[in-house]
Amino acid sequence: MKTIIISLLGSAVAFNGSPVFHRPASYSSSRSVLKMGGATGRATTLEGKTEVVANVKTLLESSEMVFSMPASGLKVKEMNELRFGLPEGTTAQCVKNKLMQKAAAGTDYEAALTDSSLLKGTNLWFFIRDDIGASIKSHKTFVKEFEKKESHGIIGGVIDGDTLDALQVVAVGALPSKKELITMIAARIKAVPTKVARVVKAPNAKLARAIKLATEKEEEE
Repeated sequence: MKTIIISLLGSAVAFNGSPVFHRPASYSSSRSVLKMGGATGRATTLEGKTEVVANVKTLLESSEMVFSMPASGLKVKEMNELRFGLPEGTTAQCVKNKLMQKAAAGTDYEAALTDSSLLKGTNLWFFIRDDIGASIKSHKTFVKEFEKKESHGIIGGVIDGDTLDALQVVAVGALPSKKELITMIAARIKAVPTKVARVVKAPNAKLARAIKLATEKEEEE
């Protein structure tokens, strides 16, 4: 798929003491922002790290695309705003780089996240299940509202096992979603029988008029 996408385009860390943010029960549970490993919300123990790796692997396996942004310097209020702006089915989570690599092992993201330039610094990862466009748009809205375009812009992403830079991630977000493509294709398929019927009906109508004229002429004679 990346080959098609690239042709169309033209060419975090689970850290100590970090808070855990979950979407309130009144909202969809499929969306959350910061989830850390371990029973105490830390990924400092082997058990905690193992839990983080398992959770992230599950997210990767269900994600159509992932992308990241710097996580350092974000305040709780900013995290909450980012959380509520995410579409259903998208999760944003801080994952340590080494844990991200371990989680990617055996998934479609393994090659792209091995010794990747994306795994540097403290990152907040967006795991997108299906709505890529809305997810990237929510990030754009966030950095604009909080004036963080320079400090918290998109680092890069991965789709179909291939790495994208920041510009490519944004461009992918501008493409029609699978749902939109299916709707477009369905509409065109639905239109085909109608057009065929018109083509078939047209000659019959002309024939009917010709027969009627011939009949009227015979009656006159």
